[in-house]
Amino acid sequence: MKEKKEKVSKIKTDKKEKKPNKFIQTIKKKWLIDGTKTLILILAIIAICIAINILMQNLELAPLDFTQEKLYTLSDETKEKVKDIDKNVNIYFIGYTDESPDVDLSKQFKNANEKIVTEAVDINNRPDLAQKYGIESGTEGIIVECGDKSKVLTSSDLVTYDSSTYETISIAEEKLTSAIISVTADKVPTVYFLEGYSDFSLSNNMNYLNMYLGNEINEIKTLNILNEGKIPDDCDTLVITTPSKDFDDIATNEILEYINSGKNILWLNAAITTTEDMPNVNKILAIYGVNAFDSGIIKETDSEHMVSGSPDLIMPEVQYSTITKDLYNSMPPIFVNATKINIDTDKLEDLNVEKTDLLSTSQNAYFRTDLSMQTDTPAEGEETGSFIVGAELDKTVSAANEETGESAVISKLVIYGENVFISDYQLIQNSQYSAIMLGGNKDLVLNSIAYLVDREDDITVRKSTGTVTYTATEQQDTVVKAIIFTIPAIIIIVGIIIWQVRRRKK
Repeated sequence: MKEKKEKVSKIKTDKKEKKPNKFIQTIKKKWLIDGTKTLILILAIIAICIAINILMQNLELAPLDFTQEKLYTLSDETKEKVKDIDKNVNIYFIGYTDESPDVDLSKQFKNANEKIVTEAVDINNRPDLAQKYGIESGTEGIIVECGDKSKVLTSSDLVTYDSSTYETISIAEEKLTSAIISVTADKVPTVYFLEGYSDFSLSNNMNYLNMYLGNEINEIKTLNILNEGKIPDDCDTLVITTPSKDFDDIATNEILEYINSGKNILWLNAAITTTEDMPNVNKILAIYGVNAFDSGIIKETDSEHMVSGSPDLIMPEVQYSTITKDLYNSMPPIFVNATKINIDTDKLEDLNVEKTDLLSTSQNAYFRTDLSMQTDTPAEGEETGSFIVGAELDKTVSAANEETGESAVISKLVIYGENVFISDYQLIQNSQYSAIMLGGNKDLVLNSIAYLVDREDDITVRKSTGTVTYTATEQQDTVVKAIIFTIPAIIIIVGIIIWQVRRRKK
């Protein structure tokens, strides 16, 4: 009897489960059979899709960005830079449409700061902008405006071209951020590169550095002291790259005066192969307690501190400091044929200099002076141990005076025993990247300059602007495949079912 009841109950349950869905049946009987109602239903669905699309556009949500480098999404560093701007900024994209990826990216600034507004503009509808900036119909460009200050960018400013990989690289975020801060900043620091004494120059083999610095909040200029007669007063940081000949007296006196006024220097010195007498160069370095550079290169034996088993390509240990704090747990810089920085620690106190180590080799490194030797192990008599390849030296030119309220005057020297790491040269054979693009090289030099021009808020790890690569997660990959394959398949199947239902009812 009990088994019979259970069987009856099961039959009722099965019938209940097999009961058709009323909503679906209503759609089939009342809407899909009648052609007019079917058309109304389709139009309603289309209207709903359009309404949702308009709503999403008005919300100005960031687009889905599956690129590894997140080239179409503002980085957290950029959001931090612009979030506290208290001035109204208008970004006009002339000749662009709202569908442009660059316009989409720029609109994301409003999510970080409501005072930054982006608009795609037809110049024919904005005669005020056409008259103010002399823009003609059919022109394409970007205007970043804040009050009376403005910066005009062309579409080509938002990209760069890698001649080694033949790829166009987007630098839109860097350029737009730089323009925003430039028009809202009270002062933009000026960085001068000393020319006339080195084989390294911005125009010859440091084009990428020049571009990256321009993307930051800097005014970049070159300086030939013999032509100018002095170091300009607006120089916030002087960059000196591997002198291949001694400074003349005019340059030496100007640099000494520059130091005594409390200004800062970034010194990049590649390894030297022959000892050349440079009394004036060494005179400048001695002010900070740095002795003359020795002829020779550093080689590593620690596999964890070299690249691809090459003792010449070293990855220095990053010491924690203001400049390197964001590189401390990140990718270290990569140096090639670095040289050691000789600091006379016994003289630092007398010179009123404080030293901060930035980069050093492992304890297993050695310094090779005889470059004809081909072995990868230290020879007898070669100096071994840890060598400093990056340091900050702060010289107090005049102490603070409590009675007069005068602050201390301090000149800062940031020095690296390498110069090639910021160049356009390729350090690794068959690599598609220039030296400055490897490891933490770009961040190291840009952070050093940001620190020296007193813009510590620009010290960060920057977003790579390399090749756009699709690196969706498994979940994202499933969603994409569903959009591409599953949804169209469902639409086709539903269409076939509707056709079959209507066919049978006839």
